[in-house]
Amino acid sequence: MTRTVDATARVPACLAGARLDQAAAELFGEYSRQRLKTWINRGELTVDGARAKPKARLHGEETLALHATLEDEQRFVAQNIPLDVVFEDDHLLIVNKPAGMVVHPAAGNPDGTLLNALLHHHPALAEIPRAGIVHRLDKDTTGLLMIAKTLPAQAALVEQLQARTVSRQYDAVAIGTPVAGATVDAPIGRHPKDRKRQAVNASGKPAVTHFRVVERFRTHTHVRCRLETGRTHQIRVHMAHACYPLIGDALYGGRPKLPPGAAEPLKEILREFPRQALHARRLAFQHPHTGQEMTFRAPLPDDLLMLLDYLREDHQTMR
Repeated sequence: MTRTVDATARVPACLAGARLDQAAAELFGEYSRQRLKTWINRGELTVDGARAKPKARLHGEETLALHATLEDEQRFVAQNIPLDVVFEDDHLLIVNKPAGMVVHPAAGNPDGTLLNALLHHHPALAEIPRAGIVHRLDKDTTGLLMIAKTLPAQAALVEQLQARTVSRQYDAVAIGTPVAGATVDAPIGRHPKDRKRQAVNASGKPAVTHFRVVERFRTHTHVRCRLETGRTHQIRVHMAHACYPLIGDALYGGRPKLPPGAAEPLKEILREFPRQALHARRLAFQHPHTGQEMTFRAPLPDDLLMLLDYLREDHQTMR
């Protein structure tokens, strides 16, 4: 199902000189800037009846006309899949995603996703693009995700992400022992030969990851990462680029590293750990309706706690 969006607005004198996409974001604030930019490029948002580019400068007093369609998510089935709800009000929802759950249906994963679960939990999300999902986590990454329950909330949260004012922290267990934390400032784009992978690429988009040491073991390290940007697989790519790939990351991590003389249970868990050792532990942002500062934390899941316990025991035993 789809809905038609019809709206007009006159550009006030105070926006004279502004770019079209900037003015549109001010005048049609219930929609995200990216969505408005898409409509401009499609010719569904016009200036005095004519198409224009997003960067076109306005003089003031023009009429912006928006005639577009919004697909709702009723093309996806609602499924009664349990959700670990950390917070919920009339505007947003915070969930703690388990390992193995895909966020959005795609080829190979038509259902059983977070989106399907959200449609069952709150059917009105069918009227919000992507069922309100504002950002994503990889299938096997655990932790916090925010979901908007209204269009204005979605636009506000997307704008905060684009402005880099959302604080996102992750816990990871990396192969190797960095002496100290560091910042990886390296653009990320599609891998030139493998479309399933991302890579540090001069022609990619800017990407910045900060990491610091939480606990160091003999051949591995518990690190805490903070994102400035949100590129696909960013932490996994940046940590591998820094020569500290994540345990269990089959795509970027290579072969497991076994501490010399380690006990068999530790060797087994390092060989068989079924996913990248990555958890979205903390989210902080401004509430999209009240402006209140909101902070949420999700404890480490059992598999990461067990992994850290084995590494800690090995470290203490072999000192």
